[in-house]
Amino acid sequence: MKAKVILNPYSNRWRAKKRWPEAAAALKAAGVDFSLAVSEQHGQAVQLASEAAREGYSPIIAAGGDGTIGEVVNGLARAYGEEHLGTLGIMPLGTANDLVCNLGLPLDLEKAAKVIAAGKTLPLDVCKANDRYFVNNSAIGLEPYVTTIQQEIKWLKGIPRYLVAALKGIFHHPTWQARVEWDDGEYEGPLSLISVGNAPRTGGLFYMAPHADPFDGKLTAVLAYKKSALSTLLVLPKAMSPEGTFVQSEGIREIHATYIRICLERPSPAHCDGELFAEEVKELTYGILPGRLNVLCDKNL
Repeated sequence: MKAKVILNPYSNRWRAKKRWPEAAAALKAAGVDFSLAVSEQHGQAVQLASEAAREGYSPIIAAGGDGTIGEVVNGLARAYGEEHLGTLGIMPLGTANDLVCNLGLPLDLEKAAKVIAAGKTLPLDVCKANDRYFVNNSAIGLEPYVTTIQQEIKWLKGIPRYLVAALKGIFHHPTWQARVEWDDGEYEGPLSLISVGNAPRTGGLFYMAPHADPFDGKLTAVLAYKKSALSTLLVLPKAMSPEGTFVQSEGIREIHATYIRICLERPSPAHCDGELFAEEVKELTYGILPGRLNVLCDKNL
């Protein structure tokens, strides 16, 4: 069956476009039969992936970063519905490539192409935030607030841009009054952030849901409130450790659930897989679709 590559040339500040010839050569050398569709504007990868799936292409290969993967997954859901979202391959051309790293997939394009060519899959959980799907991470509060800042930073590229934006966001110290409900618990009070992970790492540096497992059928969420910017800053280094010790800090808790409902007194920015919602939200409901996406992956994971 012929594959369809969905290329987001803007990924990694247009580096994806520059690296595409290398990626194409790697796929051809690995023996992958594919055709190419190029996303020319924000969000178009959703439509391109949906059309490719309906036309019978498989696998659908996301060539870009985590945002591109998220758009492709939403396109697959649009085409197939929620029972099963088909098969996804990844050519990592993004900045952070968090999902690739979380799954232990190669960043090297030749090796990534060989994984796709081998055709081995694992059933990846797919998460849902209201009517949007994601496979790595979603959040409201401080985390997407930081995303709004990093999108305005033009003088830095790559991971340093995420770090500078995080520091700026922390010093602004935004907070929200919230009510949060999940399978066997609830919380009402102030929050700095709610980060919901299908996998541990996000933003290239941060393990915001350190004990998340993308194959366990559960959402892993961190609820955090710190009284000052300084106290948030002091816990930041721990959030950059894969050991996840920051969830043991005062004012922070980690939960595992199949659904999470959030109500805020004032709107907050929100994102799925690094892509901001068009509008800020006051209510958000998370759910999980266990094992609904076949991801081309090393079976030894």
